[in-house]
Amino acid sequence: QVQLVESGGGLVQPGGSLRLSCAASGSILSIIVMGWYRQAPGKQRELVATITSDGSVNYADRVKGRFAISGDNAKNAAYLQMNSLKPEDTAVYYCNAGGFTTQRRDFTSWGQGTQVTVSS
Repeated sequence: QVQLVESGGGLVQPGGSLRLSCAASGSILSIIVMGWYRQAPGKQRELVATITSDGSVNYADRVKGRFAISGDNAKNAAYLQMNSLKPEDTAVYYCNAGGFTTQRRDFTSWGQGTQVTVSS
């Protein structure tokens, strides 16, 4: 089993910044990709950003230029730096990871989510 734990959410004013962290633990052989998704009330979960083990990144159009994803392969961790936050960024942010376990099985795991609220 692979567990993901997020941290770093909170309340911030419009234009402010937050940094989310995600740490994976468990029977991990390798992580191929980690990503951040978000879900606002009454809306479907959507992709925010992803990063592969070789450093390739992908962003949703609505966060390009404001958010930056990074990873630490040695720590099985991913981070999301969020700048110039807008009220529409308010959501529960979820970390996701995919890879292989020590039993040579593929896995996809989700964290429990962390609330980000952008409001004055």
